Amino acid sequence: MPLLPLVQSRTVGSLKVHALQAGLQQLDGGAMFGVVPKTLWERRIPADAKNRIPLGMRCLLIEHPDGLVLIDTGAGNKETEKFYGIYGIENSPIGGVGPTQLESALAQAGFAPGDVKIVIDSHLHFDHAGGNTRRGEGGEAVPSFPNARYIVRRGEWDWAHRANERTSASYFAHNYEPLQAAGLLELVDADGAILPGISLRRTPGHTPHHQGILIESGNERMFYLADLAPTTSHVPLPWIMGYDVEPLVTLETKRALWAEAASEGWTMVFEHDAEHAFGRIVADGKGYVAEVLA
Repeated sequence: MPLLPLVQSRTVGSLKVHALQAGLQQLDGGAMFGVVPKTLWERRIPADAKNRIPLGMRCLLIEHPDGLVLIDTGAGNKETEKFYGIYGIENSPIGGVGPTQLESALAQAGFAPGDVKIVIDSHLHFDHAGGNTRRGEGGEAVPSFPNARYIVRRGEWDWAHRANERTSASYFAHNYEPLQAAGLLELVDADGAILPGISLRRTPGHTPHHQGILIESGNERMFYLADLAPTTSHVPLPWIMGYDVEPLVTLETKRALWAEAASEGWTMVFEHDAEHAFGRIVADGKGYVAEVLA
């Protein structure tokens, strides 16, 4: 797959934000688009010989007056080569910086893991929370951001601990249990601000307690979508992943959020889009489409 930009920066009012590419992955296109026929989705994202499509793992770093805030952490470095092969994950460090590509991206943005003060997990799937922890010298999983408090939705924490045959392949305890053991975990129950201008919003469907993050400064708003719409191709309302445990809930979550985002001109961050980090939601008379931002 092509090497994507490690860092893409923008401003939201007075806040500077950096989209950090934590690696690449390749997942089955049919699974990524659910009931949408291949003849339609492949026009937007062509599949390889194994029916896999290229995806990014894009985290967001916010330079906030109260400290650095990191949203999601990629896949991390704790799994086996066989595992990374199955999911087509490429997240090796670039330029010899750190054990993962996320640390390389942090360094390019001018920061180190110890500088991060808050980590927000949209949810606890391995490709979003795997970088929460890293392998310590003894091989144990330890927090990757030792000076940060990690914010996780309580409902998502409980859901991860009730994983079943349908969901267990996405949840690995070593990505989040060490945070609690280290006293760095903060479980939140409700929507609301965690810092001035940074607030949590529950966006259920992919998981029952999946959350997005709204960044506000001046008259500008940016929203980190995570897996509500992983790529710009997932903006149309019925284009929903087969991975979602409640796809009809996803549909209604998108419908409500898109109306608000389109009317106010929010900038959206697409976590898994292999080409486009930022875009807007636009009503086209038939529904909604993505307008890509450079």
